[in-house]
This record gives sequence, structure tokens and C-alpha cells, in this order.
Amino acid sequence: MQSQLKQGVDLAAVVALGLGTAVGVAIFSVIAPATALAGPGMLLSVLIAAVPMFVIAVNYAFMGSALPTSGASYEWPRRFIHPAVGFIVVWLRIVGNSSAMIVLALVLVRYVSMLTPIPTKPTMFVMFALVLLTNLFGVGIAARVQKTLMAGLVVMFLIFAAWGAPAVEAVNFSMPSGMNWAGVLAAVPLLVSLFFGIEAATEVGDEVRNGRRMIPLGIALSITSAVVLYLLVAVVAIGVLGGDALADSEAPILDAAKQFMGPLATPVIVLAAVLAIGKSLNAIFIVFSRSLFAMGRAGVLPEAFARVHPKWGTPHVACIATFGLCVACLLLPMSLTFLFLSVSIPTLLKYVTTSLCAAKVVKSHPDLYESARFKFSPRLMHFWGYFGAACALFVITLGLGADTRPYLALLVWAVIGSVYYVIWTRLKKKAI
Repeated sequence: MQSQLKQGVDLAAVVALGLGTAVGVAIFSVIAPATALAGPGMLLSVLIAAVPMFVIAVNYAFMGSALPTSGASYEWPRRFIHPAVGFIVVWLRIVGNSSAMIVLALVLVRYVSMLTPIPTKPTMFVMFALVLLTNLFGVGIAARVQKTLMAGLVVMFLIFAAWGAPAVEAVNFSMPSGMNWAGVLAAVPLLVSLFFGIEAATEVGDEVRNGRRMIPLGIALSITSAVVLYLLVAVVAIGVLGGDALADSEAPILDAAKQFMGPLATPVIVLAAVLAIGKSLNAIFIVFSRSLFAMGRAGVLPEAFARVHPKWGTPHVACIATFGLCVACLLLPMSLTFLFLSVSIPTLLKYVTTSLCAAKVVKSHPDLYESARFKFSPRLMHFWGYFGAACALFVITLGLGADTRPYLALLVWAVIGSVYYVIWTRLKKKAI
């Protein structure tokens, strides 16, 4: 049986994976509440929100160029911090990734329902099945689908911006009482979520061609492209609707498009939503399945999860398990606020541990530091690792003011995972 994953991910696919995870449902929903807090200053909030993600992206670029590996969220903390830490991070990510898939599929159904009524959960099941088939028969196929969807979305956003530019009114950017700095800063925690997943390609490190070079380059291009796209869309949305109308909108991009596209607005924006959310579903499925694969390869999940199909070169058992978990989560309540936080907290914890791994590699593994294609000086890189961890922890604490229930639910899940890990490792030791 083949034991190596096929390398079918090129630079364009690395960028598409990063943007595919980050540019999804958030861009269609988070602009309005952020504008309610900051007004036109929301544009500045986007730039500020990019700062902690830039810090974290640097750590990912360094680690990806030093040790590219599939399931990096598990493999790096397992190796450089402690195996139990790697396990708990990815154990929590099972909830986070499952919740993300549910959120994306649910919002996609709601957008398509603007054109034609469709049953919610059966349609979500079909979506998950299509993503499974896309990923089962080779990472190259999944990567090509990702690039196609990403290209289509960029085209749609450029059409939105070019068509809407003549309708932009400069008065909508004025702030009579001056910059609302409190609102600008308050909007940052919301807008940070726009950049979640920018590092997605590190999770398929074994499958990236020339990963030591392509991963850091792809991450840099992804975060830069994301900032440009978000600002492009936000400028047109604010310039056309104005801060007050945008803040009150439940579908901000659609409402803005209606001002200059007329009847075509709904089908055009629904198509953009389908492209954006569809590629996010595909990207998160790839990341999710590789995490399960890495845990199976390390022996903390059944070894079947680490099987690679001899013909397709994909972790087919992990892919099928990912599909099964997504389908099982269709039984959960469809509460978007709860699900969003359930996605964010495990993601931020992943950022904490990866940043700490970067600091650890610099201090204790000089051979890996020297082999990295992307790096700062040892002292700066060591500081940068701890700085990234601090940024992620700070954003985690900001979410406590919104809803504590996801924190409690994830704590219970972490306790269950800890009990499982202790029992599993003891059984493995006895079997040796």
C-alpha cells in the first residue's frame, strides 16, 4: 500500500487554499455589524485586524518553510511542545471544523434560497457529499476545484467593485464628529475572523510541491490579497449605502449591489456567495481530513485514519470520517452565533501553539531554523513566536464578552478528549 501522499498542490493552489478558507461567509455578514460600531472607520478596523493575523502568518510561514508536513496543527505542537498538547488542539479542532462546515453549508443554503426554495438539511447533506467526492480522488482535483472557484470569486468581486465605483459618494466616508476610535477598536475582534484560515496550506505540507518555498510565499500572497479584496468590497459597500444603512443591513453586499445592479443584483451576489462559500467548504474539508490523518499516523487515533489510497494518493479513510462527522453535526441546533465562536476559539488556540512552536524551534532546533527558507534573525524570530501567541490569546479573551457557552462546551469536549487520550496511550503502552 502506498504510504506517501501525492504532491499535487502548486503555488496557485496554496494561495487559493488560504483565500478559500478566509474569504468565505464572513465577508457577506461581518461588514454590517463592524460598520455599526465604527462607521466609515471600519475600513481602518480592517487594516488593524490584519495586524495580529500578519504576526501569526509570519510564524506559519517560518514553520512551513522549516518543516512542511500534512496535519501541521497536530504535528508541530506534538513534536515541539508535547504530544498531549498537539492532541488537544486538534481534538478541539474537530468541533471547530465540524461547526465551520455546518455554518458554511447553512449560509449557502440561505443564499440559494433567495433564488429558489430548497430543503435545508438534505441540501447540506448533498453539499458535504460533493465535497467528499472532490477530495477523495486526488488532491490535484481538489486543488483545481479550489483554484477555479477562487478565480470565479475574484472576478465577481471585481465586477461588483467596477460596477459600483460610479455610484460611490464621497460624503458617505465623512465623519462629522471625528474618528470614533473606540468603535474602530471594538470592530477589530469581529474583523479578525475575516483572516482565519489564511495559513490553510500548511495543513497539506506533504502535498505541496517545493513546500519550503511555496508555503511562505503562498501565505504572503494570501493575506495581501485578502486585505485588498476586503477593502475593495467594503469601500464600495460604504460608499454606495452609507454607514447607517450598511450598519442596519442583514445582507450588506446584496443591498449595496441592488443600488447599482438593479434586478441583476440578487443572482450576481448569490453566485458570488456560492463561489465564496463553496471554496471555503472545500478548503476546510481538506484541512479537517489532514488533521485526522496526522492523528492516525501518530497513533492517537486508529491507524486506519492514516491509510493512503494506493491509486488516488489521498487519505481516503480520513476523508470519509470527515464526511461522517459533518453529517452527524446536522443533528445540532442551527445557531450561528454559537457555531461561529465554536470555530474561532479552537482556531485561535491552534495559532497560539504554532506560534510557540516557532519560538521553540529557534531556541532548541538550530538545524531546522537554518533549513527554513523564510526566517528573521534568531532573536527576532524567537520574540515573534511569543508575540504571535500573545496576539491570539488576546483575541480569545475578547470573545468572552459575547457568549460564554461555546467556551464551556469546548471545555467539556477537552475533558472528554483528555480522558480518551490517557486511556488510549495506556492501552498502546500495554500492547507494546
